[in-house]
Amino acid sequence: MANDFRSARFWAAELIERALYPGATAVDATLGNGHDALWLCGLVGETGRVYGFDVQQEAVERSRTRLAEAGVADRATLILDGHQNMGAYVPPESADAVMFNLGWLPGAAHGVTTRTETTLEAVAAALTVLKEDGVMTVCVYPGHEEGARERDALLSWARGLDERAYDVMLRAYLNQSGDPPLMIAIKKNRKRK
Repeated sequence: MANDFRSARFWAAELIERALYPGATAVDATLGNGHDALWLCGLVGETGRVYGFDVQQEAVERSRTRLAEAGVADRATLILDGHQNMGAYVPPESADAVMFNLGWLPGAAHGVTTRTETTLEAVAAALTVLKEDGVMTVCVYPGHEEGARERDALLSWARGLDERAYDVMLRAYLNQSGDPPLMIAIKKNRKRK
């Protein structure tokens, strides 16, 4: 049997899947075509809630259509706004999981990408909506100029998080040519009493 280390998205999915359960709350910080939102809706079940964000109307509409066709649209709140504003929509410390899949809308022009400055604001906002023991994953695609900037800024930001408050993990290929995707995972630790 072949052993495959898989991809950043697979690594993120493993962690998110363990964090969610029927009735949980999840955030898809980068809706794209709605594949992740649909998957999250399945994990949180009929009593759960998924919040999805994108700045592109096309992404929100594609996601809305995908969820409606699957019969799970009532589990999701889709928001046409930047993910850096998630704190205005998601109650503080209510999310069991937050996932970011950075880059551009698949199948659309590559001129519109996530931006380093708003991404840094968004991951900081995500920490405020994350519950204790909640998990955030960030898949980073550094194969283009803005993606490389995002990677460097996110790694610096993540290294600076207080180790008492957060566990931070990096999964990446070390010997692949080019700039392979990587995954940053953050778990919010329980407050010490």
